[in-house]
Amino acid sequence: MPPAVDGLSFTVTRGEVFGLLGPNGAGKTTTIRMLTTMARATSGQAFLDGIDVLAQPDRVRAVLAVVPQHNNLDRSLTVRQNLLFHAAYHGISRSERRRRADELLERVQLADRADSLVDEMSGGQAQRVMIARALMHDPSVMFLDEPATGLDPQARLFVHDLVAELGRQGVTVVITTHDMEEAAKLCDRIGIVDHGKLLTLGTPEELIHSLPGGTTITLKLNLLDDSDSPRDVTEALTGAPWVAAAEYVPGTPAAAPPFPGMPAPEPEEDRYVLSVESGAGDVLPAVFKVLGELHCEVKDLAVREASLEDVFIHLTGKGLR
Repeated sequence: MPPAVDGLSFTVTRGEVFGLLGPNGAGKTTTIRMLTTMARATSGQAFLDGIDVLAQPDRVRAVLAVVPQHNNLDRSLTVRQNLLFHAAYHGISRSERRRRADELLERVQLADRADSLVDEMSGGQAQRVMIARALMHDPSVMFLDEPATGLDPQARLFVHDLVAELGRQGVTVVITTHDMEEAAKLCDRIGIVDHGKLLTLGTPEELIHSLPGGTTITLKLNLLDDSDSPRDVTEALTGAPWVAAAEYVPGTPAAAPPFPGMPAPEPEEDRYVLSVESGAGDVLPAVFKVLGELHCEVKDLAVREASLEDVFIHLTGKGLR
């Protein structure tokens, strides 16, 4: 059986928001479990805030915090009691833990719900309580698993702002998420893992720009010169700077409705699809120059920039796991 994690190596700096992404079964959960002392590595080394995870797990647990995807608060306790119990476990004095609880509940805008039972909280409120609880012992590293899954837009925005604030305050935040938009927004750098190996590592912008032919430009044209054919246009566009490939896609004529009473499908016009290796601002002047020389009139133009999701699919494949 191959190892769940195979030669994985990366460094996260203090105050960085780092995203660890990968499909199901990629090895990211095992990696997090080893870093948080919930699973023991069979080989290799891991250090958290300079502390050897394998040799000193108790010291590591004192400086880390974990916010799981699912609510694991004690439902028999109030919001404040959940925070106080966590702080007591970490050896914080009674007076200090009360002060911290009040301060953190104010910070996550739940001071007015301090004496409410956890069962009375919404999903977004429970997530904020779990983050406040995780901060009670003043950790230097925080792990967040799918931090905004299932939250409404307001709660999601609040959690995102809180994560960014933690990074600015010097807390190292490691996020696992399947939400590529969330990762691109929150993370300073991202590592994509599959089959236990690190496939790529960089800022969201670096990863997106590394994708060959990531930006797509779709053109609908009028060929004003009768001597030009779609093949001539495709070949000319392929030779334009930064154009990796050009494809002519014939249109489809109007068709009859698939069933009586249903609207007929809209006809599709001929179009040219360009895969380009730079931003649209670099490519379009060269494309327009080629089209001008061919006496082509642009009827419609659409640009689709590459995304982090495109990078993820390119590296890990489209197959379901």
